[in-house]
Amino acid sequence: MTRALVTAVILVVSAGSAGAEPVERTRSIAWAPCPDAAEGECGTLSVPLDWDKPRGQRIDIAVARHAATDPARRIGVLMVDPGGPGGSAARFALSRLFSDEVRARFDIVGIDSRGTGGSLAIRCADLMVGAPSSYPADETGFEALLRFNRGVLAQCGERSGPIFDHADSAQVARDMDAVRRALGERKISFFGLSYGTMFGQLYAEEFGDRVRAMVLDSVVDHSADVTRFVGDRAAAADDSFVEFARWCERTDSCALHGQDVRAAWEAALVRADGEQFGRQGLIDSMYSALRGPDWAWAAELVAGTPRAKALDFEPNYESVLPASVCQDFSLRVKNFREYSRLRAEELRRSPIMRGSFIGHGETAACVGVAGPPANPPHRLDIGDAPKILVLSARHDPTTPYAWAVNIQRQAPRNTALLTYEGWGHIAYPRSACTRGGVDSYLLDLAIPAGSCPAVE
Repeated sequence: MTRALVTAVILVVSAGSAGAEPVERTRSIAWAPCPDAAEGECGTLSVPLDWDKPRGQRIDIAVARHAATDPARRIGVLMVDPGGPGGSAARFALSRLFSDEVRARFDIVGIDSRGTGGSLAIRCADLMVGAPSSYPADETGFEALLRFNRGVLAQCGERSGPIFDHADSAQVARDMDAVRRALGERKISFFGLSYGTMFGQLYAEEFGDRVRAMVLDSVVDHSADVTRFVGDRAAAADDSFVEFARWCERTDSCALHGQDVRAAWEAALVRADGEQFGRQGLIDSMYSALRGPDWAWAAELVAGTPRAKALDFEPNYESVLPASVCQDFSLRVKNFREYSRLRAEELRRSPIMRGSFIGHGETAACVGVAGPPANPPHRLDIGDAPKILVLSARHDPTTPYAWAVNIQRQAPRNTALLTYEGWGHIAYPRSACTRGGVDSYLLDLAIPAGSCPAVE
């Protein structure tokens, strides 16, 4: 039997449990050449809309595969996800991020997570035009945000259909295992970036014995409550700004070299108050520069002479966020009093950057979401999984290094932490050390040394 067509579908009732819900066994993926990537194979897999109701409505999820270029030495399947949320894992699987040796030894498989790419993409960004400030100054401003969000949620849910209520990370983890079965693999390896690490963690919790290897790069801490979700990210943003200022001090080409960078930043914020994009627009652009990092652009922003540059977020990020992040975390801020306490903590931990673009923005987007999260936050429980490699830059403004440390603390027997002693979001491509350490782990299950030096 070829890997292109695996097995037929059967639904069976567990022995001795007449009347129970049937257990999903195996369906097939009919592969065809990807329309925009000659090296790839694309297909879809039918899965239950709600994994707790396997006899109910079904949906098709999009899958892509780059077959191992050296099949004689093939190790198995490496599932990948670029995070976001909103990034297409199907496209990511066909990218050139991975080394030639990894591409030679693994079938690299990407599954578009629910609400993204070819898996019933949620498209609601147009509904968010004209939103009130996500930084309300009083009760009236908070109520305006609450009313607006509720309207968007209702319209987006109606437009998107039932996928809107079934796009949390726990559902995606079940989809991953359905793809594993369809591929005929006993175990898989996994490589997740940023929010893609959520899918890996949930998979390792439920299907740990089916994991051969797993890399969680720039990990999201699913145990974070709303205070840590916002506060840890706010502190990480300030830490990255401090690193930028240090770079300016030692780098002649920095547009702010020889100046007090913090004072120049405060002056730039005051100046921005009278400009078109305003103070918050400047802060958001600085956050994007730190995330790269693109320190030369950061200096230009402060100096008032920036090149035009788009912010680097997934195009479907805003649309899928309420259906995913708001169902994976308890980000329910109910009233202005709660918001004020949270904002004060955010500013306490981030006096320079005034908080985190992404931590604050995601929490504000969840204002008005009803009910508890479908996949509530909790401590990591991966007792059945093998040793998982957690990778993080020490100075990451998006997924704080403290989160990687906490993940390792929660599962010390099942995780190893590789620290990139540098900057920016996503650590794997930063240096020969980070690439080599991850590749050796994926290929040979060799745990790398504890840290990699920064590359400036």
